[in-house]
Amino acid sequence: MKKLKVLAIILVSIVLIALSGGLFVNFALPNVGTAPTVKVDITPERVLRGKYLANHVAACMDCHSSRNWEQYAGPMVDGTLGGGGEKFEENMGFPGKIYSSNITPHTLSSWTDGEILKAITTGESKDGRALFPVMAYPRFGKMDQEDIYSIIAYIRLLKPISKNIPQTALNFPVNLINKTLPTKANFQKIPSEADTVKYGGYLVNAAGCIDCHSKTDKGKIIEGTEFGGGMEFKFPTGTLTAPNITMHKTNGLGNWTKDAFIARFKFYVDSNYKAESVGTTVLNTTMPWTMYAGMKETDLAAIYGYLKSLKPSPNKVTVRTFNK
Repeated sequence: MKKLKVLAIILVSIVLIALSGGLFVNFALPNVGTAPTVKVDITPERVLRGKYLANHVAACMDCHSSRNWEQYAGPMVDGTLGGGGEKFEENMGFPGKIYSSNITPHTLSSWTDGEILKAITTGESKDGRALFPVMAYPRFGKMDQEDIYSIIAYIRLLKPISKNIPQTALNFPVNLINKTLPTKANFQKIPSEADTVKYGGYLVNAAGCIDCHSKTDKGKIIEGTEFGGGMEFKFPTGTLTAPNITMHKTNGLGNWTKDAFIARFKFYVDSNYKAESVGTTVLNTTMPWTMYAGMKETDLAAIYGYLKSLKPSPNKVTVRTFNK
């Protein structure tokens, strides 16, 4: 009997500790500190830089706008810039239903620059919610702080769009785990463009190449699969698997020249290019080609240089699998 009582006490203690931990996580986290007191001066230089980053490198507008998925690569729908509402859900490998926020002045006019900076770079929203890291604050928190200021200056001038967005709903236990993820920013200075590999690494981080071109589990990258491809995206006509973008000779980009790499992106800014309708025979892609196509050729060359510096991954990917 004494042994049973001791066992019961141990079990009750474990349950109480688990409940206490759950309550702490649920109500006390996230907590990355108060928003900094920041006033971003909106200068022409910052707005121009912010427009370039938000549309063509960090591709903020890829998620925070509406995209026409009836056309190849889901080009942005006119008049939706920054309005949010794109949905990321289970069939894309995400643990629940996640909606991108409205980042036009319709929503952000009541936010301070410090609150915007905090959300972008730490993952804690103005109202204390933990943002799911599809909003890539772990990467943005490693950018140059001046670049984030430029993005803030740019989105401050977006046309307000009156659009209310549903609340994100994460599955258990990710809804609790997610509260533990926000962390303070660790800003890095932009490397010299002369250092191609480091500068290219900065751009790759900002662009989030690793997020799709790796295998993931519940939204987190599986260690050892970085850049080797494997993330799956379901479409009505089949499954797209992000390709291996390391320089492996047979399974990656090892046979691509720098010029071919750049040309692959720049194809989508050709004046003759028209986004094709996918219909029922063409498998679509989540790759925002028309956005990344606006990157400067020197920046694309730096990205190529960085990818070339990585250890080649042998991971073999079947990129397109059509439904039978």
